[in-house]
Amino acid sequence: MSLSMHQVSVPLIGQMLGSLDAILDKAVAHCETKKIAPEVLLGYRLAPDMHPLTKQVQFVSDQAKGVVARLASIEVPSFPDDETTFADLKARIAKTLAFVNGVPADKINGSEDKEIVMKFSPTFEMKFSGQQYLLHFFMPNFYFHVSTAYDILRHAGVDIGKRDLMGKI
Repeated sequence: MSLSMHQVSVPLIGQMLGSLDAILDKAVAHCETKKIAPEVLLGYRLAPDMHPLTKQVQFVSDQAKGVVARLASIEVPSFPDDETTFADLKARIAKTLAFVNGVPADKINGSEDKEIVMKFSPTFEMKFSGQQYLLHFFMPNFYFHVSTAYDILRHAGVDIGKRDLMGKI
């Protein structure tokens, strides 16, 4: 049995966005219980040169909507990076999920050999087939940022574990 590009992407994105949303709920509860200002966790980072929690969630959203849009040959929706609260981040996750789940499977399927060009600057771009982009560029980046958001909150003392990261399978 073979898997389609939609089967390999959209359910996984939904699972991880769902787990990230639930982890943010636990972060809110942690702030309330421990009397920590939410801004402290939102700005928390693992190392001085790493992005804070808020940016990690924005990256997760950007990766998710970007892969689905590019594989489906539609414009990537632009969300302003203006989230300042946990509620804002949860709303962004919900908006991302609505977009991802709203793209019909037939727009994504068959994109294995589609050329995907990622422009990182005026002088640097990378070209992939759709399958390479999904499996070798998107997935590592997506998992990195979801895991980093998890790690930031775990390191800050939020009571979460691997099951929280995995989400509902």
